[in-house]
Amino acid sequence: MQSSKSNNPNSHVSLKKSGSHIARLASIFLFALLLLGAGDDSVRFKNLGHRLMCMCGCNQVLLECNHVGCTYSDGMRAELVASIDRGNNDSLVQQDFIQKYGPTVLLAPTTTGFNKVAWIIPYAALILSLPALYFVVRVWRGRPAPPLADGIVPATGPSLDRFRKQAQRETEL
Repeated sequence: MQSSKSNNPNSHVSLKKSGSHIARLASIFLFALLLLGAGDDSVRFKNLGHRLMCMCGCNQVLLECNHVGCTYSDGMRAELVASIDRGNNDSLVQQDFIQKYGPTVLLAPTTTGFNKVAWIIPYAALILSLPALYFVVRVWRGRPAPPLADGIVPATGPSLDRFRKQAQRETEL
């Protein structure tokens, strides 16, 4: 008569392995769930904090202000956390900071109204300056070389090659 118990000593080991495998998968799933859910406010905090400037006069990003005892950055960070905890969306948080500290609190200007000029002018200046730079370089390259102090004109073309060959012969390089 056979017993219902297995005499195979490896069956106990395989149950341990599958149990630990399930435990690992469960812990990975819980960790991913925590990252997606609980970290949402910290991601918003970092995102918004990197769009705002510290108003202490250091001209640094709010979350990167490194002045010892900076009273502005600590207070502004607390305001940012409180605003996020109230459930305000990103736009409302920024508007609150603009109303309290003025538009200079934003790291980058908005893309509405007159502020569009701040975005357009640098690109327009670059695009318009490239043809001017090309023209200036062409004009300068076409000019003859200025004479040296004692009136000697520097060698160019075939005479320059002749001088190079002579220098190689004399220095044996």
